[in-house]
Amino acid sequence: MNGDESATPQEPLSSLGVEALFGVTDRSALVTGASRGIGRMIAEGLVVNGARVLIAARASQDLERTVSELGSLGSCEAVESDVTTADGRAAIVQAVSERGSLDLLVNNAGMAVPESLGSIDPDAAAAMLELNLTAPLLLTDALLPALRRAADAADPSRVVMIGSVDGIRVPKAPLFTYGASKAALHSLTRQLAHALATDHINVNAIAPGMFPSAMTEAMLAAPGMLERINAAIPAGRIGGTQDITAAVLYLASRAGAYLNGAVIPVDGGVSTTHG
Repeated sequence: MNGDESATPQEPLSSLGVEALFGVTDRSALVTGASRGIGRMIAEGLVVNGARVLIAARASQDLERTVSELGSLGSCEAVESDVTTADGRAAIVQAVSERGSLDLLVNNAGMAVPESLGSIDPDAAAAMLELNLTAPLLLTDALLPALRRAADAADPSRVVMIGSVDGIRVPKAPLFTYGASKAALHSLTRQLAHALATDHINVNAIAPGMFPSAMTEAMLAAPGMLERINAAIPAGRIGGTQDITAAVLYLASRAGAYLNGAVIPVDGGVSTTHG
């Protein structure tokens, strides 16, 4: 419903420029699982565009290397943390508290383990559910005070869940728990968006398709596999840093201030295909 456009206050033309709409300069951001893959891409995109980024991951060596590389591009700090543990989440909350408020939380940490019916490992399934679904819920809950401190009616705080196209369509690979966990994360996104709207905290999700990451490294390295995957993607290629950065900048900036509860496929059109 458009309503009466004449009742809408006239915005100054300067508010329609690219920087005014998509700028994230000096915004405080936290990205989990940011030492490699999509998380690192997101962190790099935010750092390059002037955000003050805190990255969290379990692997200390990868984390140190990433913060060193990204720190040369802008503001980037790190906290070693396992988001599936209470101590790990507490370490993140402490690091965020020392920085003040939190404009953007990106729940990216995740894992995927292929499964075979008849021999599903209950421990692996539980670990996927804990990291892909429970940890984002508990970390978001723990960081609500910091998100509320940054929240404003005209420019809400943001939470971005990194879901998956495999939570939208049935995966070709046997990813039963992974696909279900990402579908549940999309549902959680919508529930949190509704619950936190009056606090001026927007919650949205990005559902990536195929991107280079720790999860896909071995598969993409197999002879001829990249060519076959590219051929199955309507866009003709897998995703890259610009693709995921563009989506995050939209959701994190003034441009995405009126978007809440959305699940955005960033998949080159894979979610539109059959099978």
